[in-house]
Amino acid sequence: MTLAIGQIQTSSNANKQPFNFTWPMKKAAEVEGDLILGGLMMIHERQDDITCGPVMPQGGIQALETMLYTIDQVNPILLNTVGFKIGAHILDDCDKDTYGLEQAVAFIKGSINNIGDTDYKCRDGTVPDVRNKIISGVVGASSSVTSIQVANLLRLFKIPQVSFFSSSPELSNKQRFEYFTRTIPSDHHQVMAIVQMIRFLKWSYISILYEESTYGIKAFEELEVLLAKNNICIAVKERLVKDSGVAGEAAYNGIVHKLNSKPKAKGVIIFGSDQEVSGVMRAVRRNNLTANFNWIGSDGWAGRLLVSEGNEPEVEGTLAFLPQAHPVRGFDNYFLSLTPQNNKRNPWFIEFWEHHFQCRYPSAPLTPYNQDWHRMCTGREKLTPEGTEFEGQLQYVSDAVMAFANAFKDMHHTVCHGRRGLCKDMMPIDGSELLKYLRRVEFTGLSGDRFQFDDHGDGPARYDLIHFKQVSPGRYRWQRIGEYHSGQLKLDVNEDLRFRGDQPTPPESICSHPCNASQAKKYVEGEGCCWTCVECVLYQIRNPDDETQCSACPLGTLPNVERSQCLTIPEVYLRPDSGWAIGAMSFSAVGIALTFTVLGVFLRHNDTPVVRASGRELSYVLLSGILLCYMVSFLFVLRPTDVVCGVQQTAISLCFSVVYAALFTKTNRIARIFRGGKKSAGRPGLISPKSQLAICGGLVAIQGLILLAWLWVSPSVAKHVHPTREDNLLVCSSFTDASYMMAFAYPILLILLCTVYAVVTRKIPAAFNESKYIGFTMYTTCVIWLAFVPIYFSTASHLPLRITSMSVTISLSATVTLACLFSPKLYIIIFHPERNVRQVNTSTHHTIQLSSSLWFNFLRL
Repeated sequence: MTLAIGQIQTSSNANKQPFNFTWPMKKAAEVEGDLILGGLMMIHERQDDITCGPVMPQGGIQALETMLYTIDQVNPILLNTVGFKIGAHILDDCDKDTYGLEQAVAFIKGSINNIGDTDYKCRDGTVPDVRNKIISGVVGASSSVTSIQVANLLRLFKIPQVSFFSSSPELSNKQRFEYFTRTIPSDHHQVMAIVQMIRFLKWSYISILYEESTYGIKAFEELEVLLAKNNICIAVKERLVKDSGVAGEAAYNGIVHKLNSKPKAKGVIIFGSDQEVSGVMRAVRRNNLTANFNWIGSDGWAGRLLVSEGNEPEVEGTLAFLPQAHPVRGFDNYFLSLTPQNNKRNPWFIEFWEHHFQCRYPSAPLTPYNQDWHRMCTGREKLTPEGTEFEGQLQYVSDAVMAFANAFKDMHHTVCHGRRGLCKDMMPIDGSELLKYLRRVEFTGLSGDRFQFDDHGDGPARYDLIHFKQVSPGRYRWQRIGEYHSGQLKLDVNEDLRFRGDQPTPPESICSHPCNASQAKKYVEGEGCCWTCVECVLYQIRNPDDETQCSACPLGTLPNVERSQCLTIPEVYLRPDSGWAIGAMSFSAVGIALTFTVLGVFLRHNDTPVVRASGRELSYVLLSGILLCYMVSFLFVLRPTDVVCGVQQTAISLCFSVVYAALFTKTNRIARIFRGGKKSAGRPGLISPKSQLAICGGLVAIQGLILLAWLWVSPSVAKHVHPTREDNLLVCSSFTDASYMMAFAYPILLILLCTVYAVVTRKIPAAFNESKYIGFTMYTTCVIWLAFVPIYFSTASHLPLRITSMSVTISLSATVTLACLFSPKLYIIIFHPERNVRQVNTSTHHTIQLSSSLWFNFLRL
């Protein structure tokens, strides 16, 4: 059958005259055997304007010869053990899914008893007999997209298929591809290896090129998901034309310019085949962008001469993954020994020979690629190790053949019960039964590796990490530098990474560097990895839950030096070890000592006229109130808590109430005695000691009721206040406003009343005029508190000073009271005891003449 006749010219030979011959010629590599394996190889490259391109030395001819070589190795063993051998019927798919599907129809003809096929010709022009040739299984195809097409066909006829290079994750779906198996691992594992490599390089902004095929598209879909999970952004994603034809230079130039439009994305993943990637590298060279990219390669082009040859500076620094493979034992010597004379079973070997030596083999048929080769091959050319680049993954081809051989052997052992040769149950083979044995095989291949399929019918997930680097000036080579196995990437410690320009460190592929802890990200629209850093203002940090926002630190906290978190400002309150507190407590301690001294003197001289005349009971109440005033200072140096604040709130007002209630009772008694004495000789009411204590207690009780109501309505609690942004004051709530003035309202009223009584009784005779000292006490107290009020309200931001001023004011008021009221009495008691007698009180030299009843009333007190 003629597939392309006349009026056809190749893209690489656009100036040639049109050729008029059959191209491509359908050929088949044949090996006789009892069980026939089909083979589908990409002997020729894919070409856009004609069906098949130039011959492929590595992935095509070498793969075919590996299949033939492996059959040669296993047949003697099979003949000796089970009495049958394997044959082969190998076709060319030209790396095109549609053409490969057309070729694969030959594999099912035996199953549907299609007689004859004149499309296949031997070199001598005879037509091979393919009648009743039943294909038991198929090795191939190479390309994932071709394997998908062929697998859909073969499953209809229950023919098992084992591919050696098709790695698309889609093919692991056994509901769709029930009869498909492969010796190479799924790209699912390769994708995970690539992402681990990118993380190792610390890249976060990369581009992806993927071929327009199942191989590329499915890998890209998995890459996109896995990269997103690892916070790696895709700058550019572009398809490489494959299924729809062969792209021209303009298309590749456009792709390269798109890559260059994101100059910060230096890292580029290419998931494609060698032919497409070679076009990308040539476009990079044409556009003088060699230094702009570093590549992460897939197994579709890694290590392939088609990509690197002539493009060494562009490919330099590439890191790529290849399914881990070892040389097929003995194949190198076998292949290097082949010549057109001794290799008649491979109908494409002469094309390879012409391509390799760039000469025209005598009597060889015309092809679109040997027309201009005027030098004739002598037949004495030899393949040499130096001039031959071997495909690194031929192990997978050999393992595919070995898998079928072991499956045939295991099936024969079970169904033929040890009889030699094929039994009736294997003529023909039931494909569904063969598939069961195929999936269970376990063997050591010609590479020396142990092999078995995983649960998805895929090969073991083992990859070599290879690196294309300059080993000496002008000399480049792919070198193994590590492996990916069991989900872990491991680099060889003895192998150095060398990127473009012999740099040991990888280029940076980051759109934006991380912001400082004190900066928020402002993302560039449409980009997930590109941003600008905006400095957070004073008292702000970057929001820990949203890195695009700055958040103000809560009151009572300030950013740390790095502005990465808010730290609590140390609490400020009047501590016992501070200078302010020590001063206040020292003053109060002296006052307490003096108060106890006075109390001791009064108790010792309790029945003397001076003590009795001053009102003993009220004097003791007054001393108790003074003592409480001094002790309040020690409450102020305690760390504020709700309990401490409640005690302070009660104690401050209560101590003053005790002091001024006693003074008020005392001044009121004096005023009533002398006012009553002037009017009549009768004794005024409620001037006895018990009555005085009752009056004083009633006055204090009023304050107690006020305190209870205040505690119920607005209890003082400990809280933090912040006069400025950098302050964190721990205070009682009453200190933060004027509510303490409520505590002083009632004592102030008593002070005012005492002052009024002091003024009223100022003309009482000196010997009995205690109100003069009370008056002086009141005047001084008023001055002290008038001075305290502005100090209190002006020290809101200086907590220690505010509390100290209140403490000192309270102690000072107590001291004034103690000094003014008790020092004259102490002076008489201690220094002039001779005056501490009744006669002093009954002297007749007073300027005011009192009646005998007045004297009597006063002295009985």
